[in-house]
Amino acid sequence: MASANDVLFEPLKVGNLNLRNRIVMAPMSRHRSAMSGVPTDLNVEYYRQRASAGLLITEGTSPSPLGQAYLFTPGLHTEEHAAGWRRVADAVHGEGGAIFVQLMHAGRISDTLLLNGEAPVAPSAVAPPLNEPYSSPWPKVKRAYPTPRELSHQDVLKTIDEYRASAVLAQKAGIDGVEIHAAAGYLPMQFLSTNANLRTDEWGGSIERRSAFLLAVVDAIAAATSPGFVSVKVSPGWTFNQVEDTDPVGTYSYLVRELSKRSIAYLHVGNYGMDWDVYGTLRPLFDGPMIVNAGFHRAAAAAMIGAGGADLTAFGQHYIANPDLVERYRNDWDVSRPQLATYYTQGYDGYTDYPVYAESDPATRQGADLPVNPIMPE
Repeated sequence: MASANDVLFEPLKVGNLNLRNRIVMAPMSRHRSAMSGVPTDLNVEYYRQRASAGLLITEGTSPSPLGQAYLFTPGLHTEEHAAGWRRVADAVHGEGGAIFVQLMHAGRISDTLLLNGEAPVAPSAVAPPLNEPYSSPWPKVKRAYPTPRELSHQDVLKTIDEYRASAVLAQKAGIDGVEIHAAAGYLPMQFLSTNANLRTDEWGGSIERRSAFLLAVVDAIAAATSPGFVSVKVSPGWTFNQVEDTDPVGTYSYLVRELSKRSIAYLHVGNYGMDWDVYGTLRPLFDGPMIVNAGFHRAAAAAMIGAGGADLTAFGQHYIANPDLVERYRNDWDVSRPQLATYYTQGYDGYTDYPVYAESDPATRQGADLPVNPIMPE
């Protein structure tokens, strides 16, 4: 009998790929790579386990030596990094899956201790105003952010080229595409934000000039690979990592129209508690596949796609605890609840040791159409 959830299992062409369903694993920092940024055996197994998703989007991966924000996060700017990602890609493809690497340049959300003594870089020499690292759950330097070094015009061009080179490495490694992380207050969003970008040159000021960096990165990658190899994630209006925008509706309406002209693989939009209709405002402006993300469960995702509000839905916490999430959704099985205490630790605990449904503990499960209720540490 037909179900409203059936829409989640319909195929869809995205960029250069034909996806087998509309269920996406959201990018999530899990901090299990080597200190050098090379993906490990654990990373290979983690993504392989979840390859039944229509698309896997990896954790944030630095495209540049100056892009790292946290410890134990992966990179993609050396041949060693690429070799590690080749192992991940081969494992995912061996299960019939597809995978995009999320390229995440932290910009000012970093520290000299992570960058071999160099200062973090940013659109302007403005430090994040809050001392979030003191209470951060992520493995990172626990002190106030330093004032970043303002990128010169030539530095900006170099950074764009680093993104391009990283994407080329990804393609050579067998990865299916890259997602530019332009959300959550990292470097591209710093350029977009009025409190982090105080420039008066071609990279700052008006909406058009604040958008120029991200669009230049997209164009550089598309020219070096193909438009279908590149995608973008945005979080309009979100103030995470202390970015602010005086006109997020205007900024992102312009940006999305420009991205739509470029025939990229997809646009990934997260609505993190905004008081305006982020999805309803931006969906009509983008002529291509759109992924929505943040707080969805199965029924909400199916309703959003069924109503035409999106083409795919990304799931984060559900995918931490359910390597077989697609099968659970398809068969109307309960989903396992994730262990909050192991989100950002190291090792296999809370990473590759979550069981499939048949081997899971009923006491740790909940209905597939309920919001995620993580198991709290005692």
